[in-house]
This record gives sequence, C-alpha cells and structure tokens, in this order.
Amino acid sequence: MAQTTREYGEWPLKRLMTEVVGSGHKSADDMDRGQAREAFQRILDAEPDETTLGAFWLANRWKRNSPEELAAFVDVMREESVETGVPSADPVDCGANYDGKGDSAILGVAAGVVAAAAGTPVVVHSGDRVPTQKQDAYKHVLDELGVRTELSPGESADMVDDAGFGFYYQPEFNPGVADLYDRRDAMGVRTFVNTVETLANPADADVHLGSFYHLAFAKRMVRTLTRSETNPASRALFFQGMEGYDDVRPGSTVVAEWPSDDEAADEEGILDYEIGTADYGMDVESEDLEVDDVAADSAAITEEVVAGEREDGFADAVALNAALRIYAREDVASIEDGLDEARAAIDDGSAAAVLEDLRAF
Repeated sequence: MAQTTREYGEWPLKRLMTEVVGSGHKSADDMDRGQAREAFQRILDAEPDETTLGAFWLANRWKRNSPEELAAFVDVMREESVETGVPSADPVDCGANYDGKGDSAILGVAAGVVAAAAGTPVVVHSGDRVPTQKQDAYKHVLDELGVRTELSPGESADMVDDAGFGFYYQPEFNPGVADLYDRRDAMGVRTFVNTVETLANPADADVHLGSFYHLAFAKRMVRTLTRSETNPASRALFFQGMEGYDDVRPGSTVVAEWPSDDEAADEEGILDYEIGTADYGMDVESEDLEVDDVAADSAAITEEVVAGEREDGFADAVALNAALRIYAREDVASIEDGLDEARAAIDDGSAAAVLEDLRAF
C-alpha cells in the first residue's frame, strides 16, 4: 500500500519518538490530532522503517493513547482504508477484539441471530487469526456454521438486509489494516491497532456495542467516539466481556452507557452501573461457559440454542447477550424487556429461521 506521491507533514515516526511519545511511561507526551493523523497515514502507507514502527507502537503501548489520538487513528483508518457497506437497516455494530477467544464459547453469533429475530439488526466484524492471540473469532464460528464470510462490503450489507444479521470481513472492508498483519505479528504484543480496528464500523451504524476489561478503558472508548469526525456512532454500550470479547461476563458486571441523562452520569453523559447477571437468569460461573474447541463448539451451541434445544447456562447467556443488543439500540426500554423479546424469538422459531437465512445467503 506504499504511496510514493503522498506529501507528509513534519512528523516522521522517529521524530515523534524522540520529541513526543518515546521518553517513557511517566514523561512521554500525547500527540496532537495532526501528529497522530500523520503517524497513522505513514503506517498505512508502509513508510516507516520496521524498527522505528515497532518502537513507536511499543512506546504508545507504554504511555497509553489518549482519546484524541485514538480518534485521529480511527479517522485516518475510516478515510483511507475502510470501505463501508451501508445496509438499509441501521444495525448494532458489535466490535469484539479481533484476536479472538481461546477458552470460552463465542456467544455473539447466537446472540446476534436472536436479536435479529427479535427485530434488532446486528453487525459483527473480524479478521482471520489476527495478532497477537490469533485465536477463534466471529469468522471462524460462522465458517463452522456454513455461513459465507469472505464477502465484499456490499454483500455484507445485503446480508444484513436479507437476514437481519451481517458479517463484515476485515481484509475486504479494511485492507490497509489487514496489510499490517506481518508487522503486528512480529510485535508479540497488542498495539493501538487492536483497539481502533474494533471501531471501524463498516456498516456506518448509529449504535456501537463493545467490551472492556476495566471501566477506565470503556470511558476512553466512548471519548474516542465523541472525538472521532468520521465514526457516526451516536450511542454506545460497553460491558465487561469474557476474555475481552463482547460476551458479557457472568456475575457482577459493570456496564458503561452513553449518552445518558441519568443524574448519576458524568459530565460527558457516560453512565456506569453494575448488573448481576444471575438477576437476569444467567446463573452460571465463567467456567461453565468454557469449551474445548472454541469455533466448533460455539457453532454447535449456536445451532442448539437458536433451535430451542438447550435450556442450560449457554441458553441463558445467549438470551442475556441478545437482550443487551436489543437494549443498546433502544428497541426496548430495559434489559428485562430485551430478555423477554429474546426468549420469545427463540420460542417461536424466529431465531432458527434467521440462521437458515444466513446459511442460504
């Protein structure tokens, strides 16, 4: 993707390392928007020396990127790499970690299918064995289910409109970031690319649903969305996910919702609160949702849950995750109402019909 005709500014990555971000965790400065934009433009163009690029990524990992920097990266990515495919429906954009899960079932396919059956369109997106974990992600569960995944953005949009659920494949809609695979793999640790790729929003959705390990990161992601000039999301719901994925963690789980006019919300309209998943019927431990083969077992669980053939912890977890997607889009007034809608979509056969539509697409 090297572009020899581009004229850059005055901030090559080596200078940014020396003068801004590379002086250590406590003394490093943040880049301004222009510096961050130029940095990611150079990266997408494969302009930096490989050693300098690795050092730059590591320095940013040490210092932690500000929302302003992350928003600049998102904007460059969406302007110069992302090809959107916008469906007629306005789906919930589910941005799980692209490098996947290794121990517990991926429930987002089943949850998305159930939510779609209840009238809430859902979009998911991932790559294929993305660094650093290179584990099973959305693509691999759908492959096991016999659903087409290597789609152009336009085909993905058609899938959403045909079935209510759509998958977008990173090498097709975000080739510039996909081309960074080897450099990211050589790093051995996650970089800010792992963060911003989840905000690619290839369907231009108004609602984003994501996950976090710590509440501070969820608030940073919301602030990134508010500062982005290209990501159209105007509402977001983040929760503590299993293995950092967008499958809600059993137990006492923190949720961050934006925007909120609740009096407990902060000055930026971010409301955080805890839910007890057992109060919503998900009375299991994290260990109960572990599987031996993440892709294959998740696919089998998806088939059985949407067909109404399971009444165990997996079925409860899928229903609650579907409810959160329905609630995120404000198609219901509460998570409890979303749970009722999700269970009804399973019971009346609508969820199984959506899965069949996906297979037939």
